[in-house]
Amino acid sequence: MSTRRTRATRNKKDDELHDLVSKLQALLPSSSSSCNNTRVSASKVLEETCNYIKSLRRKGDKLGERLSELLDSMENNGVDVDILRDFLQQ
Repeated sequence: MSTRRTRATRNKKDDELHDLVSKLQALLPSSSSSCNNTRVSASKVLEETCNYIKSLRRKGDKLGERLSELLDSMENNGVDVDILRDFLQQ
């Protein structure tokens, strides 16, 4: 009887894990993730997720650098940058 419970518990956990991985996969923009009919390993989905987060971080850093450059150039042109900074922090 305990073997059946153990198996049932394991199956439930496997189903929950598969459900979570499927939800995570659906959030990824990559082409392999858009094929929800194809079962992809959890490790592959996690790898893609990590790569996607790293790319978002790089893009955010680049945007921050570009914004700083723009604000610096605006200061040199006499634009009131403090108003823009306050607006962007909201």
